[in-house]
Amino acid sequence: MSLKDQLMKAGLADAKKARKAEHEKRQQARDPNAESAQQIAQKAQAEKAERDRELNRQRQEEMERKAVAAQIRQLIENNRIDRKGGDISWQFTDARKIKKLYVTKAQQDQLTRGLIGIVRLGDGHELVPAVVAEKIRQRDAEAVVLLNSRKVTEEVGADDPYADYKIPDDLMW
Repeated sequence: MSLKDQLMKAGLADAKKARKAEHEKRQQARDPNAESAQQIAQKAQAEKAERDRELNRQRQEEMERKAVAAQIRQLIENNRIDRKGGDISWQFTDARKIKKLYVTKAQQDQLTRGLIGIVRLGDGHELVPAVVAEKIRQRDAEAVVLLNSRKVTEEVGADDPYADYKIPDDLMW
């Protein structure tokens, strides 16, 4: 009595499963490179797991981007400097376009010295202290539109005929 007959007699296998196993065995005997259904299922399961991991990674990155954007928005909204009463036009470039903000004389001086900066909030721009602008720059460098450095180092050559004439910071063209 064969193993197949013993299994069928014990009720552990039925004729249909036995024929399917025999068929797969013959199929593999004809083509040794042919994959069994189990191998195909394992490959499909591994591919699905890989796709799921990739989707989870993308979702995680998207959540992190949204969290950073929310942090930046909160920093700007909590620390923005009021520009009411601004009558001086301050021009700057943003995405290769010239933009304009109206600021007060004190704000113009602070912008020039790098004490405050200009950051992008949605479609508009806001003034924030330099410390806040640096925090925003750490999260997203593209959100900071203008932040002058506080260190002004000018190298003047020995033979420069205009060395005695300094260019004022508030010079408007």
